[in-house]
Amino acid sequence: MPMIVSNLTVPLVALVDSTVAGHLPQTQDLGAVTVGSAVYALPVWSLGFLRMGTTGFAAQAKGAGDASALRTVQVQALLLAALLGVLVGALMVPLLPWLVGQMHSTPLMSGRALSYLHLRLLGLPAALLNYALAGWFIGAQRARTTLALLLVTNIVNIALNVLFVPGFGWGVPGIALASVGGEWCGALYGLWRASQVVRGLDGHIDWTAMRGWNHWRPLLMVNRDIFLRTLALEGVFFSLSLLGARLGDATVAANALLFNGLMLTAFGLDGLANAVEALCGHAIGAGDHHALRRALVVAGGWSFIGSVGYALFFGAAGHVFVNLQTNLPEVRDAAYRYLPWLTALPVVAVWSYLLDGLFIGATRAREMRDGMLVSVVFFALLAWLTRGFGNQGLWLAFMAFMAMRGLSLAWLGLRIRRRRAWVA
Repeated sequence: MPMIVSNLTVPLVALVDSTVAGHLPQTQDLGAVTVGSAVYALPVWSLGFLRMGTTGFAAQAKGAGDASALRTVQVQALLLAALLGVLVGALMVPLLPWLVGQMHSTPLMSGRALSYLHLRLLGLPAALLNYALAGWFIGAQRARTTLALLLVTNIVNIALNVLFVPGFGWGVPGIALASVGGEWCGALYGLWRASQVVRGLDGHIDWTAMRGWNHWRPLLMVNRDIFLRTLALEGVFFSLSLLGARLGDATVAANALLFNGLMLTAFGLDGLANAVEALCGHAIGAGDHHALRRALVVAGGWSFIGSVGYALFFGAAGHVFVNLQTNLPEVRDAAYRYLPWLTALPVVAVWSYLLDGLFIGATRAREMRDGMLVSVVFFALLAWLTRGFGNQGLWLAFMAFMAMRGLSLAWLGLRIRRRRAWVA
């Protein structure tokens, strides 16, 4: 339950940003935040391996009762997050005009999106530190600490949004600064809590060994494959934003509101997937085949129930969900037309979330990468075939992509099971 609540708070940053922008006087304000958020998501989501890779290794160290390994995983993840945060942020700055230009949005929207992004990148190191911290806390089975970290991040973001935008009238730049402030407050809180947890562990970090490649190789190899997998996934989401932007300002804004619903669904159901990561990784570290099966079966049942609940919610209250996010009539009308896709999506997508948790806990990143690449090729082919259907074709291609993700992982998982290779 703490992981479900934790994950439900993750999309609140984007949801609060778009909701505040949706109540600004110009449609371009919401479009600028939508485009800016999509560009900012490229480095953030692409580097999501900092959480996923850390979780698998931390969970297996916890299951094996190896406190020294648990300490080492934490230090490696934080060092990697800090380094990548600075380097990637610096590399992104000169690329921003080109990335925003690929959206083919209006000059006014592009200018506001660039203003948003130049400020938003100040929070990138903190966002990556939060990934590493959350991954380690999940693997160490400290779900409540993960929840507290995300609550700090999002509560500060909401408070600063209210202060900067309606209070000070800073508009789009105020939305960006609020997000940056929330991310840094969350990172500082997480570092403080991590230092407290480590003081209660036995063992020690072998700093001499950490200077060698062999000590870093397993983590970096798993992170490499998760990075490629996440890059492919982010390419799909970026393509959706890019292709949607070419259909008009109202369409791209409407899709953004509906994708906020997808994020709420994904992160809520990912709470169960995160539990699978921790429990399956723990079972593999302990060599307990029955615990591995039990965690997957129980989480699978609850995941299905949760997905049906989300589908019923969007089917009954989809209009209310859209109306809460914006009062712009043209955006509302556009979003209403595509609500059936959002209603059906949770039941289709849930299986990819669940199986991701299994493969992450087992640190089987190569198989995850291969399944994602097959799904992306399928999406690209279907998006091309349905290009004449406008936004409806775009949603159809995305729905098929999510279904293929689950099917490909299920097939790969069955192959591993036949070899009896899940637990060494």
